Amino acid sequence: MFMTKEIMNKARVEQYEEKLRVAMVEGDVESLEALLADELVFVNHFGQFLTKQDDLAAHRSEILKFSNIEIGEQVIKLLGDVAVTSTKAFLQGTVGEQEINHEMSYSRVWKEQNGTLQVVAGHCSAVVS
Repeated sequence: MFMTKEIMNKARVEQYEEKLRVAMVEGDVESLEALLADELVFVNHFGQFLTKQDDLAAHRSEILKFSNIEIGEQVIKLLGDVAVTSTKAFLQGTVGEQEINHEMSYSRVWKEQNGTLQVVAGHCSAVVS
């Protein structure tokens, strides 16, 4: 089967960032599974290295549950079949019993894979005012 290769552009990356935001808010593990690459390495704001399976498990079990994610400033850099995004987001929700209500800064590396974009690496940090 012949697949046409989509062009990496900012509008497409923005669409995938929005798909990821919606999947996170809705706790849509099936969509997250498609958006996260099997080789994902994510470094959380505690400096812990997490895999795709770690991330999916947190959403599946609802240990991590978002009620709202509001996107602020976003920068997108295109590098061939890879895009790097830097995004500030205001998060609301819970981690276990602890309430989330603060701004975070995310960096993600999106890679073209089999006609779709997937996050292969990511990092988040707390925004200190």
